[in-house]
Amino acid sequence: MTTHHSRRHAELRAKVNREREYPPHEAISLVKSLAGAKFDESVEVHVRTGLNVRHADEQLRGTIALPNGLGRDVKIAVFAQGAKATEAEQAGADVVGAEDLAKKIEEGFDDFDVAIATPDLMSVVGRLGRILGPSGKMPNPKVGTVTMDVAKAVQESKAGKVEYRTDRTAIVHLVIGKTSFAERQLLENYAAVVEELVRAKPSAAKGRYLHTITLASTMGPGVKVDPSRTRDIVEEAPAQQAAA
Repeated sequence: MTTHHSRRHAELRAKVNREREYPPHEAISLVKSLAGAKFDESVEVHVRTGLNVRHADEQLRGTIALPNGLGRDVKIAVFAQGAKATEAEQAGADVVGAEDLAKKIEEGFDDFDVAIATPDLMSVVGRLGRILGPSGKMPNPKVGTVTMDVAKAVQESKAGKVEYRTDRTAIVHLVIGKTSFAERQLLENYAAVVEELVRAKPSAAKGRYLHTITLASTMGPGVKVDPSRTRDIVEEAPAQQAAA
């Protein structure tokens, strides 16, 4: 199946050297310059790893607190009752409930980015696996979204804590901010993501770990980033670029 892009998209693609892997600060500058939509586009990073995700010990999953947040309000649904429900509401959760919330989601409600649950309600949440699983919203104790400390979980998610994991093709997809962010803010978020992925490298991983890294805005073309640049990313950026 052939994908047809608009003339504008083709013009933007022509401004990107498809064979070059740009230093991170240059890639971010280019992505910002290519954003021209009438809305504040998200900036996405796509990291193709060399992991064999069919093996349980080579799967990658965790959370990361982006230093400059996402530039948008993160909507949070919390499964809790009693005092914990009150705690979640006071911490800023957008929707709180138990059986009623589960029923609402089964009927099609999905206006939230993160789902958090207290352990006692996982029997209720469990039946939503086929709905929440594919969208990456299923609460999980490994990433801190199944917890009794719901206030902390809500506050961290609101502040820009995001979950990452490899998909079935071993790629990690993450939003690192908006095109309206200063280049330094995007660079700091990008650096935090790369440093976290390197830190979380599974011990069973073999061969090359980070194969390719691509940055793109919502409506813009992809820009390849040098995957070997994993340390001192912010420090390497020219002062005038980082401050832009």
